[in-house]
Amino acid sequence: MFIAMNRFQVIKGNEKAFEQIWLSRDTYLGSVPGFVEFHLLRGPEAEDHTLYASHTIWKSRDSFYAWTKSEAFRAAHANAGSNKPLYLGHPQLEGFETLQTVTGSTTQNE
Repeated sequence: MFIAMNRFQVIKGNEKAFEQIWLSRDTYLGSVPGFVEFHLLRGPEAEDHTLYASHTIWKSRDSFYAWTKSEAFRAAHANAGSNKPLYLGHPQLEGFETLQTVTGSTTQNE
């Protein structure tokens, strides 16, 4: 499994607009090979921003990188540039290989 996260520092007062953009858009992820799950996360507040993260789970690193080169990726991010005034700096991409998964009743080492 591979987890890809983007962190966004949303400027105070723009949280609702940021959330509405994400909650109303089509992600185009449902039919992408290797896609498992998506989460939009709201994190702690700082003096000048609120931290958000997009969190996707993929079957493999290769599945994630194939998606970033796909038509579905381009469609999902077509208007992303117009949202930059909502947050500080650029989103920060972080990718993680899964070493262990713990669920309600099982532990699985990858």
